[in-house]
Amino acid sequence: MVIRMMELIGSFVLRRLEELGIVVLLYGETMKQLFHRPRMRHIIAQMSHLGVDSLSIVCLTLLFTGVVFTLQTADQFIRFGAQSTVGGIISIAIGRELGPVLVGVVCAGRVGAAITAEISTMKVTEQIDALRVMAVNPVNYLIVPRMIACMIVVPMLTMFGDIIGVLGGWLTAVYYSGISSDIFWSSVNRFTDAFDLTGGMIKAVFFGNVIAVLGCYYGLHSPDGAEGVGKATTKTVVTSIIVIFILNALLTFLLY
Repeated sequence: MVIRMMELIGSFVLRRLEELGIVVLLYGETMKQLFHRPRMRHIIAQMSHLGVDSLSIVCLTLLFTGVVFTLQTADQFIRFGAQSTVGGIISIAIGRELGPVLVGVVCAGRVGAAITAEISTMKVTEQIDALRVMAVNPVNYLIVPRMIACMIVVPMLTMFGDIIGVLGGWLTAVYYSGISSDIFWSSVNRFTDAFDLTGGMIKAVFFGNVIAVLGCYYGLHSPDGAEGVGKATTKTVVTSIIVIFILNALLTFLLY
């Protein structure tokens, strides 16, 4: 029984290490292809498809996050006479953590799933094999534009999300908790510096990188058939979210 359990654990670890090695090799090939004239037309198309179409859900997510965060904290600060710090606390929390992490999770669910579904469908219908037959590098044609697009649009979405989140906090603080608008924005100016926002956008660059690479990896290695497309999409979303949380902890240690 113990030996069987050890065999199962060992096989699981070996599969994960093999998968990690393939991802690293794919990432290395993608970085090498970055210097081979990436197609700007494809990059712009992917930015529109992956970024612009995600703006509404990102704004809604951060708006209500700012509202709820203010509802949970403003009354407590007012009780202890610290209402002059509410705006700064909200802007720092959203800029450093809530903004980039929530945008990363939303993009992992929407963008990562879209990338995997598209590429896995191309694999199942043998379109990727057709690219190789035409002497077109699939990494340069499919992965590089998506990775560049994600590394650009995820920080941009984070910036919009930060602004919307702070505005949601301001509306709640002023019209629900009764905090003066001047006190709120004075607190934001006093406690928040530029790196609180740019640090979150640096995180978002890495999150976009992870979402694109994992989405493309699971798309290229999806099982055949419609069921395989669904399994690959699910793996992308779950793995991307887990990696985003781990990467967020590491980047927080390094940046702050």
